[in-house]
Amino acid sequence: MSDHQRVDREEFDFHVDDLDADAEKYRDFFLHVSVNQDSCVPVTEHHTPDGAHSYYVLFDRSATYGHPGDPQYLAVHLRRDLQRSTFDFEHAPLPLVPMAQSWLIHRGCPSEGIALTHEFGPRPADDATRALERRLVSDGDHFAMGYSYTRDDPDDMVTLVVLRALDEQAPSPFRVLVEEVAADGDTYTLREGGFKRVEDAWQWCSERHSGTAAPLPPVRPAATAGRPPGTTKTPTPRPPSRRR
Repeated sequence: MSDHQRVDREEFDFHVDDLDADAEKYRDFFLHVSVNQDSCVPVTEHHTPDGAHSYYVLFDRSATYGHPGDPQYLAVHLRRDLQRSTFDFEHAPLPLVPMAQSWLIHRGCPSEGIALTHEFGPRPADDATRALERRLVSDGDHFAMGYSYTRDDPDDMVTLVVLRALDEQAPSPFRVLVEEVAADGDTYTLREGGFKRVEDAWQWCSERHSGTAAPLPPVRPAATAGRPPGTTKTPTPRPPSRRR
């Protein structure tokens, strides 16, 4: 999503200035997280009452400046040992907010702690978008992400994600997620398509980049035995990168 869609929130703090970490961990935290802190806006965050854990979904306004197409969201899990005055962290750049929420939930964050309020930025345009987001949050460990591309062009604000089902028996083993922001920046839609081959998923993404894509093919229903119909999961494979 584009920079101009979001209002600035109060400057946030990771609260690690008084904590120590080994040299390599501190360097990694600076390079991957805190170096862009001035460009990041918290979308949602949760902190445990004892201060030992903090979970953030951050929107990085600078993400696509140097590398067009890069994910604009950063999931961060901070672990603090307040008795020893040390900290550790994990992070993951991810293309969609529900994927970042799912990543944090699978690291111990309560789902209600990082629910979105949509107090700023675009809102889901319809029930289909909300339903798919809920599925991605809850089922985020059943897919692997292999490719994403975020275009922050005001004339075509779109994020494409290709996911691969970890279950080899899953229907439509490759999924394409498409998030499109309305021209006025007030709402967005999220849709999912199913593909049998990764090459077809990549081809669809390429055609979406060029404006020639057909409608997304539906996800094939699950077999009667096994996982109930309608369950999807998160992460993906990797197609050619594109520049704006």
